[in-house]
Amino acid sequence: MKMKKLLITLVFFLACTGLALGTAWAEKLVMKGSTTVLPIAQKAAEEFMDDHPDVRISVSGGGSGNGIKALVDGTTDIANASRFIKQEEVERAVKNGHYPVPFGIAFDCIVPVVHTSNPVDDLSLDQLKKIYEGKIRNWAAVGGDDRQIVVISRDTSSGTYEVWEEKVLEGGRVYPGALLQASNGAVVQAVSKNKFAIGYIGLSYLNDDVKPVEVNGVMASKDTAAAYPVSRSLFMFTDGWPEGLTLRVMNWMQHPEKGQKIVESVGYVPLY
Repeated sequence: MKMKKLLITLVFFLACTGLALGTAWAEKLVMKGSTTVLPIAQKAAEEFMDDHPDVRISVSGGGSGNGIKALVDGTTDIANASRFIKQEEVERAVKNGHYPVPFGIAFDCIVPVVHTSNPVDDLSLDQLKKIYEGKIRNWAAVGGDDRQIVVISRDTSSGTYEVWEEKVLEGGRVYPGALLQASNGAVVQAVSKNKFAIGYIGLSYLNDDVKPVEVNGVMASKDTAAAYPVSRSLFMFTDGWPEGLTLRVMNWMQHPEKGQKIVESVGYVPLY
């Protein structure tokens, strides 16, 4: 009986040791950055690890700027970004011995959203610009109720904010009274709880809690992305030309039947 117990204990110990060693020796990859890209990255990591049990992929958000900063600092293998890298970021990376390489992984629309009770259905780029600059302060000026507009924007580390600043504000600045949110999900939550709010989010984050607004008469969707006025590419940046596990992940992300199926399944527009 003692021998049997000893044998069971030994088998259990070896099994646990093997599991621990398997985890310790697993190939590891880190992704950081954009909350817009986060739904793609999270699902892609899950499915890639299902296909490759010897791989561990860590995914976190924090914004495009933070993801690129992590690449510049050498603390991530892949930086997820909803904007292209800036020249000054490239220069800092090179100075640190890192060489960012961009890979387009999807297309997206940045969608203005309002409360579901808001009667406004369409806004022009000029109206959006004036609302976010604080030059239009009342919904009545754009066909809504006679109530003050609550402007909700993203913080400056957000790639979504930077694309909005470029394509809607045309280099202008969001007026100081705007409420800043750290993620797409936070914008959805804030707008859904305020009848007079307006915000903007990536296409994948649209849900029944908020109402999308047309821009220049075009409703954002996978079918209208090419014609939609506030569209953009989504990126993953690697440190130098990828090799090993990073190369395998990037090839998988761009494969029409693998990563690109995930892009479509989470609500973005695939490359193909």
